[in-house]
Amino acid sequence: MKFFRMLGRSIRDAFKSVFRNFSLSLASISCITITLIIVAISILITFNVQNFTKEMEKDLTIVIFLDSNTTEEEVQDIKNKLEKINNVESLTYQSKTAIKEEMRKESDIFNEVMSSWSDEDNPLKDTFQVKVKEVEKIKSTAEKIKRIDKVSTVKYGEGMVDNLIVAFEAAKKVSYGMVIALILVTVFLIINTIKLTIFSRKREISIMRLVGASNFTIKTPFIIEGMILGILGSIIPILIICFGYVALYDYFDGYLYSQMIVLIKPEPFIYMISGIVLVIGIIVGMIGSSTAVRKYLKV
Repeated sequence: MKFFRMLGRSIRDAFKSVFRNFSLSLASISCITITLIIVAISILITFNVQNFTKEMEKDLTIVIFLDSNTTEEEVQDIKNKLEKINNVESLTYQSKTAIKEEMRKESDIFNEVMSSWSDEDNPLKDTFQVKVKEVEKIKSTAEKIKRIDKVSTVKYGEGMVDNLIVAFEAAKKVSYGMVIALILVTVFLIINTIKLTIFSRKREISIMRLVGASNFTIKTPFIIEGMILGILGSIIPILIICFGYVALYDYFDGYLYSQMIVLIKPEPFIYMISGIVLVIGIIVGMIGSSTAVRKYLKV
């Protein structure tokens, strides 16, 4: 009970302190707000870059052309061997007859040329289309497929796909690095701003220490105050996330510049990002207050 009474008193004192030192509190809240807005925007961009790269990776396909004289039994055997390859997620088979019929439907010219082809005259080849689980291993997977008997050619856009994979990995690393760097800058700025707030009250802390108050009793109201500042500083960034991202999504109809770049749907995405921003604000506010007040406890 004593602990809860002390905690309740600390919460009450923290709220009083925020309003009693309103100008300094406002400076801390403004600093937290500005930096968290930048962090929130960076996180939104990072998650959308990741989503874009994942969607692009899903479309990467290995196309396998079989020998012209491949029998149905051999096709089934090739299918079984493909399914046993660890990195193969799914595969689709198309016979050369089915490919011919599709091409005839797409163009009158193709229809005119191919209508006279018999199954024996058809120069097209049976194919498998393979989607992989890990796009980073697509090259090694293609090499394994090439070694299967009756496989004529394996294509996955080698040079372009390899360059895309490198670009995707670079984009992920850069976006992660930006967010981490911005969070570190945010921590530094907020802690130093809160330190200025605590510095103005060092006399108050020294008096409490001299009259015998424990470190816990002194620190707790300041830590709670830092948490309150973090929460207040998170309000505007969260509103920008919730309303700004929804407005952006609606304005571009879910796509950015082209239908290749798909934006993440607002819900529940905006709630997750809002939660991350709120947690960052609270933790940084508490750490800032705890770090700042510790210096003045050595009286």
